[in-house]
Amino acid sequence: MEPPVKIVAVETLRTGIRPNLCFVQLHTDTGAVGLGEAFYGPAAVEGYLHEQAAPELLGQADPAPEPLAHRLRPYTGYQGSGAETRGNGAVDMAAWDLLGQRAGMPLVDLLGGAVHESVPVYNTCAGARYVAASSRQESDNWGMSPEQGAEEPFEDLRAFLHRPGELAAELRAEGIGGMKIWPFDQAAERSGGAWISHDDLARGVGTVESVREAVGFDMEVMVELHGLWYPAAAAEICRALQPLRPAWVEDPVRPDAAESLARLRSETGVRVAAGETCTGRRAFLPLLAAGAVDVVTVDPGWTGGVTEAHKVASLADAHGAAVAPHDCTGPVSLGVATHLVCNAPNGLVQESVRAFLRTWYPLLAEGLPEIAGGRTAPTRAPGHGIRLRPEFLARTDTRSRVTRL
Repeated sequence: MEPPVKIVAVETLRTGIRPNLCFVQLHTDTGAVGLGEAFYGPAAVEGYLHEQAAPELLGQADPAPEPLAHRLRPYTGYQGSGAETRGNGAVDMAAWDLLGQRAGMPLVDLLGGAVHESVPVYNTCAGARYVAASSRQESDNWGMSPEQGAEEPFEDLRAFLHRPGELAAELRAEGIGGMKIWPFDQAAERSGGAWISHDDLARGVGTVESVREAVGFDMEVMVELHGLWYPAAAAEICRALQPLRPAWVEDPVRPDAAESLARLRSETGVRVAAGETCTGRRAFLPLLAAGAVDVVTVDPGWTGGVTEAHKVASLADAHGAAVAPHDCTGPVSLGVATHLVCNAPNGLVQESVRAFLRTWYPLLAEGLPEIAGGRTAPTRAPGHGIRLRPEFLARTDTRSRVTRL
């Protein structure tokens, strides 16, 4: 019998390339390293991991995801996606990664196997610097290059605001069949989300109309409202969009307003997606039980890790809802989400951000899932397959903090 594997160090890594990101590495006495990732509030997550989580993790023998998730259940902040949940989500990703390496199996096989060999992707139309440093969901955190003439490569956010039809045609030529846009956010900032002016409504709807004029219905359009609206204004937007057949309207109101969301879905006739900011099964259950969502956009890190996200996908399946995992955060989350969505019978589509994939993701990590012909599939490397690049680890602006046994 092989001797037990022990966790001997917890390491966090932060980078100036993406200040919102915090990687977590679980080092074992065999030399194997499991990799996880947290996004938003990296200093708080880092502090939690070293001060509270590390004492629970160090010395753990044969660390398996479910027991570790149980051991790290937070009391403080238990009902929210705070630093504890994001930190535990990163640890859980790393634990599954270690398990896959020990078994010599990819994550999708550990979860039970691939129901889908590949799934379609859609492009979230952000730019490379989108929400790079702050957690605010506001237009001053969109990170757009300041002048149209100085537009950076893959500045898809500025593109959907100013030339949506051209962007849609460009994406379609690449084989990408879906795009997510948020043309109503600035209107919500002006009104506080309680009402929408005729001009703002026409402007936002006009963005989607431009896509339809350019590529017809040969492009799925996901309209993101970021939970910024009150129900009456959100319903007005949804009714105006309905003839344009959006693939879904995402977070038209806050996802913890299950009854309002269910009523809006019923009254407007649009498909509703929600859930990237929901924490675990207990947050998703009211939405699903109320018939409030058609598509669950679970975020593996923000919901508590692979362990919890897998259960959320199963819960959604039991309620007849599809799963389209969120990723607008980092390379590990994308890798993990791809394994999850391909394992889930109700896996629908995987979010991706071409601006991230073609700029800063490859600077940090290797082993990313390949996207070709508008589809993606999980890698066959053990674990989730994502590894930090040696060049990234050697950078002077990569900051490491280690707590050892």
